[in-house]
Amino acid sequence: MVEGSMTQGAGQGPEVVRTATLRDFRVPGYVHETGPYAQNTPQGEGAGPVGETARYTSGESSPYASGGSPAEFPGEFSEGYTPTQRDLPVIHRGDTLQVAVDPTGAPAPAPGTGPGPLYVVGDVHGYLDQLVAALQEKGLVDATGNWSAGTSRLWFLGDFTDRGPDGIGVIDLVMRLSAEAAAAGGYCKALMGNHELLLLGAKRFGDTPVSSGAGTATFQAAWLLNGGQKTDMDRLQDHHLQWMARLDAMELVDGHLLVHSDTTAYLDYGDSIEAVNDTVRETLTRNDADECWDLFRKFTRRFAFRDDGAEAVHELLGAYGGSRVVHGHSPIPYLLGEVGPEDGEAGAGPVVEGPHVYADGLAIAMDGGVTMAGKLLVQQLPLDM
Repeated sequence: MVEGSMTQGAGQGPEVVRTATLRDFRVPGYVHETGPYAQNTPQGEGAGPVGETARYTSGESSPYASGGSPAEFPGEFSEGYTPTQRDLPVIHRGDTLQVAVDPTGAPAPAPGTGPGPLYVVGDVHGYLDQLVAALQEKGLVDATGNWSAGTSRLWFLGDFTDRGPDGIGVIDLVMRLSAEAAAAGGYCKALMGNHELLLLGAKRFGDTPVSSGAGTATFQAAWLLNGGQKTDMDRLQDHHLQWMARLDAMELVDGHLLVHSDTTAYLDYGDSIEAVNDTVRETLTRNDADECWDLFRKFTRRFAFRDDGAEAVHELLGAYGGSRVVHGHSPIPYLLGEVGPEDGEAGAGPVVEGPHVYADGLAIAMDGGVTMAGKLLVQQLPLDM
């Protein structure tokens, strides 16, 4: 396996005090599997949290136990979201719309002397087959899943694992494409998503209690509650952990400020892109459970740019540069406020055809909601309004 050479962050506000009882969760030894992605598909495709039961101190059960929706529980999907409750609905792989390969799509150009076109990828969440199809549609990989885009530049906006069936396969693919793209004169790079922080925390700290601001929580409980897949944990190796821990939190490319989360929490970690990325890496290096939890918590915030959020976008652009913010994290159906009580079911909610441009044209949302029967988005930039 070729290891990536790049260097490459959860919501404050009142949190629900909860305790969690977890079944015994042990990580067996990793069994190496060969092949770029086809052999990495886990056996079994259970999409729900593994062995987790929760009791809220108020005596009420989790609102999602009865199939509640974000519309019914808006406080959990605001800028003050708390990661100690399930974030988004998890559905089975077969319920997800397949991304069709458009034979008329223009392929990426062959290698040239200058930098190639710029592409960004929204949240993948373990949906490897959909990712490969979307990359093929844009001419970025060929029929065998190998890099075919020459000098093109490809950025992933984070959240490779959890909820979907093959998060480790996704990471393996991105790491391999990084090497292949570099050899062709282009590049494939990735940002840190909150689910990378969550998986790192679950692996490192397990059931170690952390201060959540309203009682205690654990990374393992939060990971399970938010779609953590035992098959991913079983296959997680040191080189995956090292790769995730080195990911940058943000980058400026061709005037586009690339981040994972639609939040201004990045401002808490530095006044420049370099400072933010260094601070995030240093926090992970110190390996302090409470510090890492606070980082995860802040990078799970969402919706800062929605409604009257242009001012928040200006704040980020003023600090870090660029003319537009490009982010993942918050599914476009939620940003549009069009997810009803039947969310998570095939055919529910709006049909996502492409990125969502909003906040006076200053923000581009790239999470098409692949975990909720949406579409895994790959988009060339710049994007016309």
